[in-house]
Amino acid sequence: MQHTVSTKTLVKASISAVVVAAIALVTFILPAEYNIDPTGLGGKLGLTALAQAAEMEAAPVEKTKGSDEFQTIEVTVPAGRGIEYKFYMKQHDKMTYEWLTDGEPLYFDLHGEPEGDTTGYFESYAIATSNEMKGSYTTPFAGSHGWYWKNKSDKPVSVQLLVKGQYEVIGLKQ
Repeated sequence: MQHTVSTKTLVKASISAVVVAAIALVTFILPAEYNIDPTGLGGKLGLTALAQAAEMEAAPVEKTKGSDEFQTIEVTVPAGRGIEYKFYMKQHDKMTYEWLTDGEPLYFDLHGEPEGDTTGYFESYAIATSNEMKGSYTTPFAGSHGWYWKNKSDKPVSVQLLVKGQYEVIGLKQ
């Protein structure tokens, strides 16, 4: 007995396959591969963490929690390049910080990116060029918060970052 499939059945099957593929793309692939999470489900399933881990070129994710004592972090900003060093903080968490370079000033942007946002939005708390900075802040929203440093010189610049407060270290992003 030979089974034949009608054109109508093939069209329905093709459309169904495209719909299932689109759902898989938006729900699973984009959050896991590109940290794009339009539905918010990827974050809840932990898939966006996969993309964020892949973006960390120079340093693995450190699950270090903040404390009442200063944690010292050493970072090198390559000549003519920029890097980001980030922390995960919940809304209204507090951080006290101090950073200084080995002499050369760096352009910096202290900023935060809301958790689950896929638009690329970020909020800057301080932007300047300096070889040191000291202060504290309270996060207005949950997400990743930290510094972008840009080295405009022709030699690497070392940064010593001291932090204490309520945070989890995400680490270095280049």
